Amino acid sequence: MLDNTDRQILKELSMNSRITMKELGEKVHLTGPATSARVAKLEDSGIIEGYTIKINQIKMGYSVHAILHIYLKDTNHQAYLSFLTSQDSYVINNYKVSGESCYLLECKFPSNEMLDQFLTELSQYVNYKLSIVINK
Repeated sequence: MLDNTDRQILKELSMNSRITMKELGEKVHLTGPATSARVAKLEDSGIIEGYTIKINQIKMGYSVHAILHIYLKDTNHQAYLSFLTSQDSYVINNYKVSGESCYLLECKFPSNEMLDQFLTELSQYVNYKLSIVINK
């Protein structure tokens, strides 16, 4: 069971996973070694699954951020999923969901033209509803 210190550690690591154990310890009122032991325990228990970076997609050249509700045309999802693997430079996340649609697909594109090309190819496998992210 997590206590308040563990929750604080997770909050701080979520904001900056590159923080040193000494700095993290100061924020949660523990020594560096005690903080390191707590983090190791959180990793060993599977609560912390890994560390990652946040990439600025606009600075990487991807100015179009799209969310698509995906509706499969049949019960075989494999063709759609295979298509997505070939489009991995555009796909951010593909969530299998319950509710109105089958999947919620999050993508990034360098231009509306590339989005249009992607949608043309995608429509061979699924129907979709498109939303463009205006601001995060």
